[in-house]
Amino acid sequence: MSFLDIPPRVSKPRERGITHVIDRGLPLSAVDGLLETAADSIDIVKLGWGTALVTANLQAKLARYAEHEIPVVLGGTLTEIAIAEGRLDHLLRWLHSLHLSHIEVSDGTIQLPPARKCEIIERLAKELVVLSEVGSKDAAEIMAPYVWIERIEAELQAGAWKVIAEARESGRAGIYRADGEVRSGLIDEIAHVIDTEAMIFEAPLKDQQVWLLRYFGRECNLGNIAAEDVISLETLRLGLRSDTVGLLPENGGISAQARDGEDPPIAPGTERPQAGQPQDGAGGRR
Repeated sequence: MSFLDIPPRVSKPRERGITHVIDRGLPLSAVDGLLETAADSIDIVKLGWGTALVTANLQAKLARYAEHEIPVVLGGTLTEIAIAEGRLDHLLRWLHSLHLSHIEVSDGTIQLPPARKCEIIERLAKELVVLSEVGSKDAAEIMAPYVWIERIEAELQAGAWKVIAEARESGRAGIYRADGEVRSGLIDEIAHVIDTEAMIFEAPLKDQQVWLLRYFGRECNLGNIAAEDVISLETLRLGLRSDTVGLLPENGGISAQARDGEDPPIAPGTERPQAGQPQDGAGGRR
């Protein structure tokens, strides 16, 4: 790429510019193809929800990712089920037997009091790298921005390496509305309090990836990326696709529009609130 004026990406292992990929049960041939074409662009792989328990090629798959020094984490839903059944210790023993170093702690499915969740994160962070997740998988459940911020701060303080902002695999919950539209006001409020390097924003849909990259820059941490979309996302990060050509904030920071108090750039298909439109968190949409 020396003939193009493209700033280099942060080198692996990365704290920012992370691409967190979801493996929904890929066969080994697909894993091999993914790693052949995109290993340098992948920072962590999540084996979605409870798929690890029914994956016949699990050991071979983990070995493939390990060969490329890509850490693997099991889905947070599996951790939630283990907590609900009082079998978290059993899960930990299994993770150690698989030589996994990361764990996800979420509460998007079960009712887990925030204080109890933080206790679990604090305990697990003594032996594993913890990714926690904030936000509900139910698109109808709207959480006020200040609650998001309080929970993110508490989970980081408890020892989480990164906090994942929930969106589900569909991109239609948590930080997005049921139609996939970005809750731009919510993200803006989070970004003005939380160091976004400590966050991973789930963004399974291309328009969501574009919005976040235009707002935060090429080194925004993005999660729940489908295996087939990894190369596409990397071209978006580098401004090699029309959606982000010449539009990414410099130095990987919040866009100039946001710094100047203006609305961030809007990706195709994502609406900007109109003047006078109520924002949620106080009874409106954000």
